[in-house]
Amino acid sequence: MAKAKGIDEIRSRIDSIDEEVLDLLNRRASLAIDAGRAKAKEKSAIYAPEREREIYERLAKKNKGPLSNEAIRNVFREIISASLSLEKRLTVAFLGPMATFTHQACMKHFGLSAEFIPRKDIADVFDDVERGRVEYGVVPIESTAEGAVSHTLDMFMTYDLKVCAEILMEVSFVLLNSSGALSDIKKIYSNPHAIAACRERLKKELSDVTVVDVSSTAMAAKLASEDSSSAAIASESAAELYDLRVVEKNIQDQLNNYTRFLVIGKTMAERSSENKTSIMFSVKDSPGILFKMLEPFATRGVNLSKIESRPQKKKAWEYVFFIDIDGHITDPNLSEAVRELEKLCIFLKVLGSYPKGC
Repeated sequence: MAKAKGIDEIRSRIDSIDEEVLDLLNRRASLAIDAGRAKAKEKSAIYAPEREREIYERLAKKNKGPLSNEAIRNVFREIISASLSLEKRLTVAFLGPMATFTHQACMKHFGLSAEFIPRKDIADVFDDVERGRVEYGVVPIESTAEGAVSHTLDMFMTYDLKVCAEILMEVSFVLLNSSGALSDIKKIYSNPHAIAACRERLKKELSDVTVVDVSSTAMAAKLASEDSSSAAIASESAAELYDLRVVEKNIQDQLNNYTRFLVIGKTMAERSSENKTSIMFSVKDSPGILFKMLEPFATRGVNLSKIESRPQKKKAWEYVFFIDIDGHITDPNLSEAVRELEKLCIFLKVLGSYPKGC
């Protein structure tokens, strides 16, 4: 009968493997530096979301466990983030302040080695990217609870930037205050989307409490930390940042509550295994125009995953349409459909082709 390994022997083997992993990480980092030099010579972008998706998918196929694919992805996200920082530390503006869900989406996508710069307004994020103060920006675009973020859509009418990637993140709201006691709450702060996502919960058990709109969930947590009679609907990470206690978790009405974020930059991503293309356009109003808009895609078997409209601010009763399409703009059927649609348009802009979020 084989003798069971003692804890000291197990730890010794773990230490040995750790040293091997360390050596391999530094060897990988050296190659990343070489890749950075090659990118500089070819004048190509340091950040390549399609390449990152390819790495995650390849590793998931080869993973035999016991680590889950999600765990492997989390580990390699930080390895990639640290490797990219050896080439150049990426600067990313986001709708702040710190500890917002947009901040969490930044860290989920870019890893902890990027530099994250909070901005007070979505327009400030777009402006920073367009003026070259940062390489990329991250902004919310829609949620399963409340639909499209109209201000983000409006910014694409003003700024000539590209969508480089999308981030899908499950959002869980918590109720926070300084004591952790529900009975102490006289006022609740949060942003309008968070309040709307928790509307039924607030109506059921906190109907007598004043609810106040603020710019972000993190700002709500900051205000709650300054007043013992108030609370915030925010992320759990905000509790640690603002020294608050959790009164209740998962207070959103829908348990499967997701928010979609966009990474914006100046260049479009290359083709990956699964792509999405976003366009915006305006058409002249005429009989059957909606059918004519959709026909080029339907006849070519191209799937439209989202259609959104926004009123033009310059002319009453004229609209700008935003469409998400499955595929990359270089796909022949998709590009042909877009060219046919353009003939009907006052203007049309391809916002970007990028890897689908996962």
